[in-house]
Amino acid sequence: MWHEPALVEQVLHFLAPRPGDLIVDGTVGAGGHSAAIAPRLAPGGRLIGLDRDAQVLELARERLATQAHVTLWQANFGDLAAVLSEHGLTAIDGLVLDVGVSSVQLDTPERGFSFMHDAPLDMRMDQAQPVTAASLVNRLPERELADLLYKYGEERGSRRIARAIVEARRRRPIRTTGELAGLVRQASPRPRRESTRRRGLDPATRTFQALRIVVNQELEALERVLAQAPTLMARGGRVVIISFHSLEDRVVKRAFQSWVKAGGWQLLTRKPVEPTAEAVTANRRIRSAKLRAIRRGETP
Repeated sequence: MWHEPALVEQVLHFLAPRPGDLIVDGTVGAGGHSAAIAPRLAPGGRLIGLDRDAQVLELARERLATQAHVTLWQANFGDLAAVLSEHGLTAIDGLVLDVGVSSVQLDTPERGFSFMHDAPLDMRMDQAQPVTAASLVNRLPERELADLLYKYGEERGSRRIARAIVEARRRRPIRTTGELAGLVRQASPRPRRESTRRRGLDPATRTFQALRIVVNQELEALERVLAQAPTLMARGGRVVIISFHSLEDRVVKRAFQSWVKAGGWQLLTRKPVEPTAEAVTANRRIRSAKLRAIRRGETP
């Protein structure tokens, strides 16, 4: 069974795909959003799907095999301008991004994204890249590790957790998700650990988030594509971005505000659109999803 992507109907509403449009799904994943968008582009339209993860891209190829006007490439959406230029494309009518980790990645234990299973501490979206979560955990100086956890995980106990990691790796390298999660839980004060569990947030969640973001340079990629997008969008083109934590949402919000201030852009979402209670009940993973959308004007 295919994973249901976040906010599909909202994406279709704000992206407003039409026959003849050229749309880029920069995080095609297993093809959920693209499967909903592609039928609306015929006749004459085209959908280009990008993903840095070869494994999930194969799932998208299977799901979208009957859509002849869909093209899939392995690429980082942060390199969107270069990818489009390489294929002779100069202007697109829509861009959709569903940033962060995918359900496929979370549900594949050996990828090391989740602490629900004990597996190698990997977290690479692109398996060809050299840096893994294990390499960061075992090599970074204590202060750099603490700063990483605080900046990218918003982890208030970052220094305590970093100290525990460094002490543990002196005895032996930390190689698995289970080892790391156990260390973080032990380093978390009992009152905070109990309160976070009542909210359904494991004490290891923020540490895993921070490491994943840094391993994959996720915020840097998001900032790069947002710097490129204004010059890539056709008149009337729309950008729709779904984020899952405050760091991502803040980057998107500030970029969209700067585009509007520069002129020629209209915000389609004054406030981020969030999933309904019913949608969250059906899929807990989308509970923190926030969608923002913006449209380029029709005239210069």
